[in-house]
Amino acid sequence: MIQYTIKILLLSETTFSSGDGVAGIIDREVEKDVDGIPYLRGRTLKGLLSEEVDNLIATITDSATREKWLEIADHLFGQPGSTLNTQSLMHVGDACLSEKFRQAISMAIKAEQITQTETLNALTTVRRQTAIDDNTGIAAEGSLRSFRVILRQQTFLANLLFHQEPTPPMLALLQVSVLALRRVGSSRNRGWGHIKCSLWQNDQDVTRNHIDIFGKEISS
Repeated sequence: MIQYTIKILLLSETTFSSGDGVAGIIDREVEKDVDGIPYLRGRTLKGLLSEEVDNLIATITDSATREKWLEIADHLFGQPGSTLNTQSLMHVGDACLSEKFRQAISMAIKAEQITQTETLNALTTVRRQTAIDDNTGIAAEGSLRSFRVILRQQTFLANLLFHQEPTPPMLALLQVSVLALRRVGSSRNRGWGHIKCSLWQNDQDVTRNHIDIFGKEISS
């Protein structure tokens, strides 16, 4: 297996939403593990990267070149309803806080030094929003919503596993998608979920090693 790692630095408060809430307390909860530590599902991250790639390829004006890159993207990310011949070359793991940190928290919980709730509260906070009535200019009745957000300046790591060595064009697509991904999570169009991503292998930043391969196609 060949492994790369995506590092995701939170530049703003972010909600990796589970789609659930706590009745009467919070309307939207974050995705979290059994120890109360937030994380981003690998399937969601893969979808976000694939979306960025699709948007970038759509800017290529030459149809033959565009089709070539779409085929490369299909090999990298797979296709809906993939078979053994069309499945993704890349497996995207969950984006989590560092393994050393998670192990320390797990041990502390088992030793009853802290609780899952205390862990969650240390890494997150709750924000509230209302909708403004256009006619009155005040908060619309019944519009108050509460959201749990992950505090900024935390770094999440997601491992990428390849069954075989990815080609330079595949790496170019992966790298431009990593650079293009700037917003994640719920309410990312309202100022939350601002992130900075980078791609690493063997403790070296390889985010820009092959992007010129794709950049030439965009500029031509």
